[in-house]
Amino acid sequence: MLEKLTEKFSDLSRQLSGQSKISDKNIEDAVNEIKMALLDADVNIRVVRRFVNHTIEEARGEKVLKAINPGQMFIKLVHDRMVTLLGDSKQDLILKGPDTVSSILFLGLNGAGKTTTAAKLAARLKSEGRRPLLVACDLARPAAVQQLKVLGEQTDVEVYSEESQNPVKVAKNALKHAKKFQFNTVIFDTAGRLQIDADLMKQIKEIKDAVKPDETILVADAMTGQSAVDIAKTFDEELDLSGVILSKFDSDTRGGAALSLKSITGKAIKFIGVGEKIENLEPFYPERIASRILGMGDIVSLVEKAQETASEEEALQLQKKMASATFSLEDYLEQFQRMRKMGSVQSLVGMLPGLAGKVSEEDIDENALKREEAIILSMTRKERQNHRIIGPPRKKRIALGSGSTVADVNKLLKNFEKMRLMMKKISKNKKYQAQLMQQFGGMS
Repeated sequence: MLEKLTEKFSDLSRQLSGQSKISDKNIEDAVNEIKMALLDADVNIRVVRRFVNHTIEEARGEKVLKAINPGQMFIKLVHDRMVTLLGDSKQDLILKGPDTVSSILFLGLNGAGKTTTAAKLAARLKSEGRRPLLVACDLARPAAVQQLKVLGEQTDVEVYSEESQNPVKVAKNALKHAKKFQFNTVIFDTAGRLQIDADLMKQIKEIKDAVKPDETILVADAMTGQSAVDIAKTFDEELDLSGVILSKFDSDTRGGAALSLKSITGKAIKFIGVGEKIENLEPFYPERIASRILGMGDIVSLVEKAQETASEEEALQLQKKMASATFSLEDYLEQFQRMRKMGSVQSLVGMLPGLAGKVSEEDIDENALKREEAIILSMTRKERQNHRIIGPPRKKRIALGSGSTVADVNKLLKNFEKMRLMMKKISKNKKYQAQLMQQFGGMS
């Protein structure tokens, strides 16, 4: 996500961070680079002007010019301004207590991913201990109700629907159903259109008046850039939004919508969609996104993702295996599958300090990783636990079973042995660990 912007800001950070002196000329050149990068990212022109003016004003102050490291101080200034642009801090949903029914009204245009996002949020809230109910109020789009039912089955969340063609009636009855059966969070999936029109607004207003939602959330497609901002502004003027969810954020290489929304509408981005899977909905942390944009990585989010897939006890066991070189292909396969749950390799690399913006999709061969997985899956459990027993006949069988070649199997085994030795070295050498972290940190 945001690859183009990250690449430009990473280059700028490297140019400035090492400078012991910084002049008006340096500042002017850097700010012009920032201006062009933001405009290329499809950021609203008014937002760019405001950002540039504030940055110049602060950069020419004594705080930067007389700092011990003016270059790094300037980058910190840009980072702080970026955080402000994105919304200062994470904004949570404002819901009632677990014993009272809270309602969330979802709205947006067709194609933004509204129905899928409603199911993702329901799954997230369920994992946090709430009892969500999905309500099918999109009676205009063919198969919308059925789509929500399918998603409800996938997430094990009940979906309320009726044969009625009156969405207001459906919404009112859904609230009664929620109170009767003790659901405490009701998510209304409403109809969309290809564009905003009077009929759409009228229908959503009627639903909003009927259910009096605690949250009125717009789902906007991040890939549409300034169009998403214009849509949010119009919906907000008519319906008073409480927040925005940006879908398809993982595919947004420019970032114009994320960087413009808060400044133009005054409404916070509450979540971002970072993939097609149900679990791929994340809270929006302005500071973390700003760090990613500037190529500083996002270790906190990376650690949180890792914690979701492995317990502390499992992590300690893995560390012991690495230190004693007993890490097996069985362990390797397990870690590979856990990593896949965390997201794409590209998105994970973007969270590592110093690597964001440097590694493109072309540099990561996802097919090679899938091939490695297929090879390991074609082994017996005994072979995965002790790869040294894999001789020529076994290699031939494994290659045949995985649709690869004996050369591919040999390459995997050779690389795996090298990796085991390196992991043992790192786990036992504190000085080497510090050097490695310093390389990753780049600007630390």
